[in-house]
This record gives sequence, structure tokens and C-alpha cells, in this order.
Amino acid sequence: MKTLTELKHGRLRAGLAAGALLLGLALAGCGGGAKDEHAGEKKEEHSEAEAELTLTSEEAARAGIKVEEVKPQTLGETLTVTATIRPDADRLAHVAARIEGRITSVPAKLGDKVRAGQTLATLDSVAVGEAHAAWIEAQANLGIAEADYKRAESLNAEEIIPRKDFLRAKADRDKAAAGVRAAADRLRLLGGSPNASGAGVSAFGVTAPFAGTVIEKKATLGELASPSEPLFSVADLSRVWIQADLPEAALAKVRVGANAKVTVPAYPNEAFSGRVGHLGAALAKDTRTVPARIEVANADGRLKPEMFATATIEVAGDKREAISLPDTAIVLLEGKPTVFVYAQGAYEAREVEPGERVGGRTVLKSGLMAGDQVVTSGTYALKARKLKSQLGHGH
Repeated sequence: MKTLTELKHGRLRAGLAAGALLLGLALAGCGGGAKDEHAGEKKEEHSEAEAELTLTSEEAARAGIKVEEVKPQTLGETLTVTATIRPDADRLAHVAARIEGRITSVPAKLGDKVRAGQTLATLDSVAVGEAHAAWIEAQANLGIAEADYKRAESLNAEEIIPRKDFLRAKADRDKAAAGVRAAADRLRLLGGSPNASGAGVSAFGVTAPFAGTVIEKKATLGELASPSEPLFSVADLSRVWIQADLPEAALAKVRVGANAKVTVPAYPNEAFSGRVGHLGAALAKDTRTVPARIEVANADGRLKPEMFATATIEVAGDKREAISLPDTAIVLLEGKPTVFVYAQGAYEAREVEPGERVGGRTVLKSGLMAGDQVVTSGTYALKARKLKSQLGHGH
């Protein structure tokens, strides 16, 4: 049996042990809470670092970054159709030889830009040679008639010859002068030159009727050319026609003068503005469509005849305010449509909800507000940096 003193010592040791255990648990709890608190702070800082990117002005320039301020735009109902680019038929010429002749030179090449009156090909023709000879003969006859007239005029003044002889000499002079004019006109119409000499008297040129581009060439050196077969096609491509077929159901909404946007596969990120210039007068029986023509300026010549195109035409209907961005501004990040918003020197990745596409732009349903500065060019460079930064943080 334990004594009273032993019992007191045992209870004291048990109390100290329990107190030590509670103190250890309390310290562990405090340490764990501090650790979790710091981890939360680090996680928050980490997420903020991942959300924004910073670039120097030199880095942004090298990446080709361009920023556009988001502004609400008025959009209306549109109709999208496939189309084909054609030359402006009012500025298209099929150039043929005026008369039959042998092709002796072809200085113009396919795709050349030519000026009005520039020689495309030179031909040799018997008819031109004969016209040149007739012009020389007419000039000789005029010289003789002019000499006879001057002599008759002098004799008539002295009343040596009858007046009728003087009048006959004057008529012969006038007739010879008319013959020279007629011979010169025929030579000009055939394309010959009065100043030609030697072998060049039978040569004539095929020239460009206006400034434009050679879009077709059939002239071959040494071949015989005729007026019925064009040697060249020259087109002024500073303006082109976009030929589209409109469905019958859309005819009530499309009007001449309506705005249109045209895109082509060669320039997927760019839309060309134009207007509907003509609607066909008859419906195609087989396709139940009406041809429509959209006129588009093409000063830089990037739109080529026979390119396939997509035309988005504004049609009659209600207008609405919407925010839209160029298609290039939107990228997929972690499978979600995302844009980069520039603010306070940093680029923030922001998820958006895209809607319809209109003429190379995408209408946004949500994600942006008016006044936001959004990257429209160089987005893929920012996406690459974003992914690289995530990999660097262990993602």
C-alpha cells in the first residue's frame, strides 16, 4: 500500500504530463495556423502573378502588340454569302489586233502594270504597208497639184490663161489635199506610223486602252493574229467586283447601296469594306438566286480576280449596340475564349463569351466593358508568355 506522500507525487507527475501535452498541442496548432496563413498569402500572390503579364515597350514592339479601346458599335442584321472576286467590267478590255498581222514582238508580260497607250505587242501587216505607200503617193500628188495651182494663180493674175483653168487647178489642189488626209486617216486607223521607214512601214502596235494590269495574255511571237481573237486582257484592278448569289428569301431585305464586309482566305484577319452596287433583274431558275455585285476599293491590288470570298451584307432590320473585337484578339487559353486587357502597364488574361462573327470581327456577349484596352494584335505572343510563366510556377 502506497503512502500519502507517494500518492501526492503521482498526482503531481500526472498533472505535469497533461499540461505538457496540452501545451504541445497548442503550439502545434499555432504553428500550423501560421503556416497555412503564409501559404494562403503565397497562393494569392502566385495567382495574381499568373493573371498579369508585364512587357517593356521594346518587347511589346517586337511581339507586334497593338491595343484597341473597346467601343460599343451599332450592328444590324446581316446576310453572309459566298462570292467570287471579278474585275470591274466597266474597266476591263480585251485587246485584239485591228487587222490581221504577224506578231513580231511581245514586250508586255502577264501581270505587268501598263499605262494608257503603252505598246503590248508589235505586228507586221501587208495592209499597213500598203496604207503607208498610199499616204506617200497622196503626198506626192498633193505636191504636184500645189505647184500647178501656184502657176495657174500667177498666170490668172496676169490674165494669161482663162479663169476656168485656174479654177480647175484649184480644185485639183483641194482634191489632192483631201486625198492626203484620207490616206493619213487610214494609216492611223490601221495603227501605222507616218514617220516609219524601211521595214517599219508595215508595222503596227497593239496598245493598252487605259492604265491597268495585264490579267490575260495569248500573244505568241511569230503567230498570225486576227481581230477576232484577243491577244491581251487589261483590267484596272483599283476597284473590283464581288459577285455573289443571294437567296430568293433575302431579296426583300437587301438594297442597292447597303454596306458590306468582304473577307478572303488569303487575308483571314482583315475585312474589306464595300457597298452593294447592283442586284440582278432576273432569278436564276436552277439555283433560285439573284446575282448581286459588291463594289470594293482595291488600291493596293491585294484582291485578285477569281479569289473566293465571303461577303457579309447589312440587311434591313433592327439595329443594336454591341461590343465587337477583331477575330485575332481572341485566343483559347485552357480551352476558354480569352482576351488580354492592358491596364496599368500589365496585360491581364480575361475570359470572354463570344457571339456571332461579322466581317472579320466577333461580337462579345460578356467579359468586357466600354473603355477597356484590349490587345488586337500579338495575342499569340502573349499567350505563349502566359503558358511559359505557368510552366515556370509548376503548372
